[in-house]
Order: sequence, then structure tokens, then C-alpha cells
Amino acid sequence: MEQVNPVRRALLERTPSFGTWIQIGHPAVAEILAGVGFDWLAADCEHADIDAAAFANLARGMQGRGPVPLARVRSNEPLAIRVMLDMGARGVIVPMINTAADAESAVRAAKYPPRGIRGYCFSRMNDYGADFEDYAAKANDEIAVVAMIETREAVENADAILATDGIDGVFIGPYDMSGSLGIPGQTDATQIREACSRVLDAAAAAGKSAGLHVVIPTKEAVQKAVADGYTFVAVGIDTLFLREQARQSLNGLRSAMA
Repeated sequence: MEQVNPVRRALLERTPSFGTWIQIGHPAVAEILAGVGFDWLAADCEHADIDAAAFANLARGMQGRGPVPLARVRSNEPLAIRVMLDMGARGVIVPMINTAADAESAVRAAKYPPRGIRGYCFSRMNDYGADFEDYAAKANDEIAVVAMIETREAVENADAILATDGIDGVFIGPYDMSGSLGIPGQTDATQIREACSRVLDAAAAAGKSAGLHVVIPTKEAVQKAVADGYTFVAVGIDTLFLREQARQSLNGLRSAMA
């Protein structure tokens, strides 16, 4: 196992790290994005058809190319978390963390005993047993655990969630949050901005990172996110990059032919 997980270190030191989301579960996507220079790439195993086998192939595509492989797991359940770690994720982003108890459950699923309940095995993460002892000794200190803050309840409990030992940071889900607040899709509404500000304050008080998905990654939007205090920043998403670049190319062609 690598000695230091730079993403976990950045989360705990509150230094900026930048990544993007992968929803297209093909290793070529991971290979291409890994060459761009992102600090991390997060596979969306919650909202896309990326299962354990697909994630393992994404992680293979990233291996040796720089970015840290992360997985947004499908649910806050031990098996959903453990399987992605066994496939090579060096951190998990866990959805729908609403309380400190939820946060503790996520941490326990991601950590080996005595801190947690993660099961030992031979698998991809420890080179199928060849690196078993080293991986087992270091994993609890190297695996990052990020809690997603997506509901009104989670915002109200942000201090307690961030105080949970083993939670390295939080990541705001603005679209789910807008639905929880009764204004679906209105991610720039006053209620959302106030909720985000509360989470940022809680993260600063806890000395941990707050993250945000800048869905449309304009220079101004990314600069604003960093200026606001977000240090774990996702810019865009593979599907968006593909569609928008294709659209721009086609529009440019049509303009040239006009």
C-alpha cells in the first residue's frame, strides 16, 4: 500500500484538492481523465450503473497515472462500503449521512477492527494477499471517509457529523439538498446558500474539509467555491464534458458552414 493518501492528508489539512465524477463505467474514461491532472477521480456508484467489477476496472485505469481512486458508494451500508475498498478505492464518499450515528456507521464499515468492522480478505486492494500485512497495518490511517450532507437534517447535525472520529470531511449534495428543502433544482436559492454556509462554518470549526460539486465548472464558479472555503472540489462530470465538448464542436462546425 502507498505510504500516504494525499487526498486524506489534504482533507485533514484543509488544503485544496480537485477531482471530477465518473458516471461512464469504462476504464478508458478513467485512463483519459487520469491524464488530465486531477488529484482524485470519484466513481459515482450511487447514481450510475457502476458495480464492483466496473469500479475495479476504473481503478485499474487510474493506477500509476496520479489521481487517487474514490467511490461514492450506493448506500451507507457495510457491504456497499467494504466492497469498493476491496476493489481498490482509497476513499469513500458516503451518501445520506444525516446524523452522528450515520457517520459512525460509515466509519466503522470503512475501518478494520478494533476501530471498525471491515472484513479482512485477499483482494485487489492488497494485491490479492501479496501485500496483506502492510495494507492491513496502514489502511485505517490511509482510507478517507467523506460524509455527504444532502438534507435539512444533515445540515442541522453538521457539527456532530464532523465531530465523528474518522470522518475526514463532508461533501455537499446541492441537488438533493434543494429537494429536501422543497425547492428541487434551485441550487442557488437563498436557503441553499445559507445551508452551505452553515456546513462551511461547521467544517472550519472541526478543522476538516468541506466539499462541493461545481457542476458547470466555469473559472468564476470554481474560484468562488475556493474563495467561499471549499477545499474538496469536484469540477464537472464525465458525461457533461462529453456532451458539452461535442455540442461546442458541432455548433462551431455549423457556424463555419453557414
